[in-house]
Amino acid sequence: MPNILVKIPKDAFPTEHRAALVKKLNDAAAAAEQIPDDPRKRSMCWVIIDEVEPGSWTCGASDMSAKLLPCLAVIYVPAGVLDGASQAMYVDLVHTAFKQSLPETEQRPLATSVILHHVADGSWGANGAIWRLPDFAQAAGFAHLQALLPRA
Repeated sequence: MPNILVKIPKDAFPTEHRAALVKKLNDAAAAAEQIPDDPRKRSMCWVIIDEVEPGSWTCGASDMSAKLLPCLAVIYVPAGVLDGASQAMYVDLVHTAFKQSLPETEQRPLATSVILHHVADGSWGANGAIWRLPDFAQAAGFAHLQALLPRA
């Protein structure tokens, strides 16, 4: 149940490629966070894409966008959802999502940066209420965290 904030250079991913990127980012989240293949559970993954104007993305104070294609994903996930192995998988899947979604005409080398933020329990609000890890486990259906749910 992440919030994924993406920054890409303006016009780097035309409409159909952007749609493919969003789907692949959702698939990456579901795999790494063990979210079941249920549209209600998958709808908990929010992806926001922001396009950066030419000249506004610099590396070492130089606009590198003519030489490389920088792509950034900042992912907020509840603390306790990911372990070391799932974090590594997540980063690889997000990089692969960018790579597989590129237009065939893109010649610049891809340079991705993926930042995983683990939001401390009790620090995430949704719809006016504080959510805790069991709330997320129930809403998103995290397969590995179902033991956190109260027994009926």
